[in-house]
Amino acid sequence: MSSILTGCTDWWGAGVDKQAGLENHASLKGHEGSNPSPAAKENMNIIDKKMVLVSGAIVFKESRGRKRWFLAKQSDEEDAEWEIPKILVRKTESSARAAIRLMAEQGSMDAKVLEEAGRAGGSTTVNGKVVPQRYLYYLMVLKGAGEVLGFEDHGWFEYANAVRKLRSKRERLMIKQARQELRKWEKSEKNKEE
Repeated sequence: MSSILTGCTDWWGAGVDKQAGLENHASLKGHEGSNPSPAAKENMNIIDKKMVLVSGAIVFKESRGRKRWFLAKQSDEEDAEWEIPKILVRKTESSARAAIRLMAEQGSMDAKVLEEAGRAGGSTTVNGKVVPQRYLYYLMVLKGAGEVLGFEDHGWFEYANAVRKLRSKRERLMIKQARQELRKWEKSEKNKEE
């Protein structure tokens, strides 16, 4: 196991734990600073076993010349909130692959990952113990879709409406970052064509 995050000062930004246990993330392979000391490796093994990695899928589609963003409700409770679909990453898969799996299994969608939209940290309580979590959100484009069965409620919303529906500050920030990444991606694709 390698520590791709050890010694990296600008990857997560100031003040964030760089030993996040994300070594299965494909975009991080070969990152500089990947030769930790034995003590750091041992520390990472402890962190890795306790870290929960969550992947979020920020999916958009182009419809009648306008972009629409996919949001879902995970439960059938009346006070359930609209949110960006998320899933726990399995030990043997990358977080990007988990986002693709989420949309295929629960959304019956063929979606392609374009870019990473953003990262966030947090924690949750499991069996009375605080467990750190890392969220990785991906900008994805809808390529094809069937009937959505895995979500209690879902919808495609224009950007402004999607932002209003999201209650979580973190998710509003992620959809904003996804929109910015989409603009960069579209610009780079346009430059490739010229």
